[in-house]
Amino acid sequence: MSDPERAPLSLTLGWREWLALPELGLHAIKAKVDTGARTSTLHAFYVDTFRRDGRLYARFGVHPLQQRADIVVHGEAPVIDRRPVSDSGGHREERYVIKAHIALAGQEWPLELTLTNRETMLFRMLLGRTAIAGRALVDPEKSFLTGRTRQPWKLYGVND
Repeated sequence: MSDPERAPLSLTLGWREWLALPELGLHAIKAKVDTGARTSTLHAFYVDTFRRDGRLYARFGVHPLQQRADIVVHGEAPVIDRRPVSDSGGHREERYVIKAHIALAGQEWPLELTLTNRETMLFRMLLGRTAIAGRALVDPEKSFLTGRTRQPWKLYGVND
């Protein structure tokens, strides 16, 4: 007996995928699809907070591409929470949480992102299981099932 509330998942992701966070000005960012991480995380090499109309905001800088510190995107978003998060090494850190929309494989949906410095990490973003639950399956043996972004620096106005 099929359950109409649980339609079959039509999106399959590899363990790494290119995606966009358009409202943050991130046209292409390579993410590790991490079902072991509950929360999604975005690399921010700085995070400053400020108030606008009584509401807390985060202003942050992102190097969206690995090994390209010359490409910088500055974003800002309302802070929706501040919560402790454990990294893969078990270290706990208080992180600001923002909401954004992910664009992936021709689909778009909202997700929560924590902000932290991932400069020493291989991926600028982790796409956690909460963001993909009910939307996608993950094939851990595959990569870039939704397509590759060739010369992603060009999307940021850099020609070399």
